Amino acid sequence: MPIENAILTTENCRYCLMCRHVAPVEQVTFREALSPHGWALVIASVRRGLISWNEDTIDVLYSAADNGNSRAHCVTNQPLPEAVAAARAEVAAQGLAPAVAYRINEALQQWGTAYKEQAPCNLRLPNGRSDVALFVGDDAGYLWPEALAAAQTLLQTAGIEPALIGIGRNSGYLASSLGFPDTARRLAEATLAELRQSGARRLLVLSPGDYFTLGQLYDERLGIEWPAGVELLEMTSYLAQQVESGSLRFRPATATSASSVAYAYVDPTLAVRVPGRHDTPRRLLAAVLPEANRRELFWRNERAHPVGSTALQYTKPDIAQKLTEARLQDAVNSGAQLLISDDPATLSHLARCAAQTNLQVQGLYELLVNHLAS
Repeated sequence: MPIENAILTTENCRYCLMCRHVAPVEQVTFREALSPHGWALVIASVRRGLISWNEDTIDVLYSAADNGNSRAHCVTNQPLPEAVAAARAEVAAQGLAPAVAYRINEALQQWGTAYKEQAPCNLRLPNGRSDVALFVGDDAGYLWPEALAAAQTLLQTAGIEPALIGIGRNSGYLASSLGFPDTARRLAEATLAELRQSGARRLLVLSPGDYFTLGQLYDERLGIEWPAGVELLEMTSYLAQQVESGSLRFRPATATSASSVAYAYVDPTLAVRVPGRHDTPRRLLAAVLPEANRRELFWRNERAHPVGSTALQYTKPDIAQKLTEARLQDAVNSGAQLLISDDPATLSHLARCAAQTNLQVQGLYELLVNHLAS
């Protein structure tokens, strides 16, 4: 069910510090105002008439990452990220949002993405209708297309030709996060129309961020009901099923090629919003890389922090950069030399900043393709 009056959550969160220990933005900025209770206090204070929306308070509001850690670590499941998005929607409707937010919204309305002035591609069907569809989005379409190519190869090896939907179109998460629910709703409805046209009964997504957006955000923030009879699955979960059934087999890395490389899996941005998904990509990695070489970041699994691939890359690029650099430093501290992830946006942001370190970045799906058993 859609969350009604989500913004009232701020009354419960404004003096609560329960999730502060996992708040990524405060961790990298050292600013109390840029913490979950700081955002709640600002929103609640405006609603009480104690302060107003001005340059400073709007700056605070648009410094939230909308990454989900606060809700994931709340024993009463307070939807604070949804409250922040609702507050931004009010501010944006009044014409008070940062100028960059309106520019991104215009790009999303015209092109369906903020990455390129190009309309989304049409639904791509292999041969008529397909039982399985794959949501591409704009992250895989423009930031890390290698993930899409590798995912298709893995599925084809398992005997599956998926229909491709949402090619080059944002899932709607970015528009919702910036405070433009109508734009998010139009993007979502365009994607779901393609899903219906494909005839698929199973939709695969490449990242936990897309899984959260399509499977939860559409309902809670946009009031869009998920199509009945369609199963939503992360690509990693589906691949694990194919391995268990014997449809996919992988060759373990040889001692000469991988015995000396320490690697770490980086939980993608928004991974905390998909509880219980953390072991699956690690099991896939264990099928091809030596367990003895695996390292773990401190900010992992249920306390994983995002990189700068949220709306902050537009509203607060300095904070987005710090978030990505913090993930890389976490990896350096772990002793890892190779970072692996499955989210195209996470991979893109890590790779962009990895030149400052000696770390290499590789996509999980590409790695698995390299180890397919003949």
